[in-house]
Amino acid sequence: MPLTGHCLCKAVTYSVDVDAPFATGYDHCDDCQRQTGSTYSLVAIVPRDKLTINGPIKKWTGKADSGNNVDRLFCSECGSPIAHEPAGNRAISVLKAGTLDSEIKKLLKPDTEIWTASKLPFCQENLPKSFKFMPE
Repeated sequence: MPLTGHCLCKAVTYSVDVDAPFATGYDHCDDCQRQTGSTYSLVAIVPRDKLTINGPIKKWTGKADSGNNVDRLFCSECGSPIAHEPAGNRAISVLKAGTLDSEIKKLLKPDTEIWTASKLPFCQENLPKSFKFMPE
């Protein structure tokens, strides 16, 4: 069964032709905090070549700490973040997992957190796999 999801206004929909993400976790980097307006971004890493996005997407390109570009995809109608795609790893897309369909996101089992160097001090969750920065 593919992974499916949509933005807040449902103008953008997507599907990923896989049964499950490669990994699911929390991204505590400052950029993700700002993009989501929250303490971290719940992310699901999927193969980029299996992701199909339909609808009015806008893209904003920023820089990762590595110096590589990161494209951030969002709905041009409601502004919901959909994914980010690092130029440093063109094999993956990093879905904003809160946009997955409800029955799918309820089954997620986050086990990894990255960029804990930027983790806000009041965030008390601790996942089994924890990385101070981006894992190599």
